[in-house]
Amino acid sequence: MADDCAIDPGALRCNAHTFDPGLLRAYDMRGVWGQNLGLRDAYSVGRSFATCVRRAGGRCVAVGYDGRISSPALESALVLGLCDGGIAVRRIGLCPTPLLYYAVASSDEVHGGIEVTGSHNPKDHNGFKMDLGGQPFFGDDIVELGRMAATGDWCGGRLSGAVEQADVSGAYITRILHALDGIDRAGIEHLRIGWDTGNGAAGPLVERLVRHLPGTHVLFYTAVDGHFPHHHPDPSDAANLGDLIAAVAAGTIDFGFAFDGDGDRLGVVDGRGRILWGDQILLILARDLLQRRPGALIMADVKASQVLFDTVAALGGTALMAPTGHSLIKSGMKLTGAVLAGEMTGHLFFADDFYGHDDALYGALRLLAATARLGQSLTALRDAMPETHSTPELRFAVQDIDAHAAVAAVIAALQADGEAFAAIDGARVTTPDGWWLLRASNTESLLTARAESLTEAGLARLLDALDRRLSHIGIRR
Repeated sequence: MADDCAIDPGALRCNAHTFDPGLLRAYDMRGVWGQNLGLRDAYSVGRSFATCVRRAGGRCVAVGYDGRISSPALESALVLGLCDGGIAVRRIGLCPTPLLYYAVASSDEVHGGIEVTGSHNPKDHNGFKMDLGGQPFFGDDIVELGRMAATGDWCGGRLSGAVEQADVSGAYITRILHALDGIDRAGIEHLRIGWDTGNGAAGPLVERLVRHLPGTHVLFYTAVDGHFPHHHPDPSDAANLGDLIAAVAAGTIDFGFAFDGDGDRLGVVDGRGRILWGDQILLILARDLLQRRPGALIMADVKASQVLFDTVAALGGTALMAPTGHSLIKSGMKLTGAVLAGEMTGHLFFADDFYGHDDALYGALRLLAATARLGQSLTALRDAMPETHSTPELRFAVQDIDAHAAVAAVIAALQADGEAFAAIDGARVTTPDGWWLLRASNTESLLTARAESLTEAGLARLLDALDRRLSHIGIRR
C-alpha cells in the first residue's frame, strides 16, 4: 500500500521546484520515473494543486494510484505535498482512474482529485491526472501549476488529522451496475464474456464486478502487476488483444472487453474476433441512446470515422466533431451539453445519467445493456456497419521543423488552394474519395495522420494527396 511507503519528508520539502518541461503535457503530467519524474516532483504537484484548490474555496482532495512499481512512492510524496499545502486528503488507494473520478463526483466534501498513473504508457512512465471542482485540469492549468512550483507560490499550514483512508469501491460498483437497469437480464444470461485487464489497476474491481453480472465470465490477467508480464495494457493496440481474439476463435468466449492500465480506455473484440475501435463502440452506444433520448448531442474526436457522424445524424441525433484528448472532450461536453462522447483510443464519456467522465468499466456495462435493448449481438451490430477502407493512426517523427509548425504550413497551403477542410484539430480534409487528417500530437513530438474511404483505390488517392502536401514542406511520411 502507498500508505506504508517510506519516504523522507525532510528530503522532499522545498520552497520552490522547477519541473522538467517534458512533464507539463497538454492533458496531464507524465514523465519517466527516475529520469524526469521523481518524488520531489510529486511533492511539488501536491503543494501547487493544494494551493489551486484552496484559492478555489476547496479544502479536500481525493488521491488514488495505479499499479505501476513507482506509483506507491509517488502517491506518498504527493500526499505529503497536499498536506503541507493545507489540504485534507482522502486516500482511495490502488484503483483505476474512473474510481478516483467517482470519489470526487459523488461527494460534496471532495473538491478535487489526483490519480497517480502512467495510463497506457510504457511501464517506466508515470504521472498525474487531475480534476478540480468536477472540471478536468489541463492545458493552461498545468502551465500555471508549473509556474506556481517554480516561484514557490504556495499556500501552507497543515491541518490536524488531515489524512483519511476511504474505500469507495463498493459504492462505485453499485453505482455502475445501474447501467443495466431496465434490461431483460434473461437475454444476456447465455453470454460468455472475456475480461482482459492486462495486469492493470482495473483487475480487482473487474473480479468483484462480474460476480454481480449474468452470464459466464472468463478473466484474463486481473492480478495487478506493474511489470505487465503478459502484454502491455493498451487496448488501442491490436497486438494487446490477442488473448481475447484467440479465446473467441477457440469458442471459449462470445466476445471480450479489454482495459488499459488505469481503466479509462475500453477495447472490444466481437464474436468473429474483430476489434471494434473506439468510434465503432461509440456508434453502438449512440444507437441505443438515441432510441431513449431522441435528438441527443453526441461528440466524437476528429479521428473518428465519417460513418459515425453520418449515422448519428441519420438517426436524428446531432453529431459534433471535437479535438482529440480526453480532457478536451470532457470540457467540450460541459460547454455544448453533449451527453455521450468518445475517442478512437477507447475513451468513452457518459453524461446522460452518469458524471461526464471517461470510465471503461461503466462503458463495458453500457455496451452490454445496449445489445440487450437493441436486441442484437455485438457481432450483428458490427456486421451492420458500412465497410470502409481506412488506415490506423499513422505516427511519424519530423526533423528540423516543429510538428505544430508543419501542420500550420499544410493548413496555409490548403487555404490558398481553396480545399474543403475542418481545422478543429489539425486539418481534416474532405474529398470525393473520403477524408484524410493531419495533426500534431499534443503529448509527443510527432505528426499523426489517418485516412478513410469507401474504396481501396480511394484510400490510395487520399494517402497520395496527404503525401503531396507533406512533400511540399519537406516532410516524408
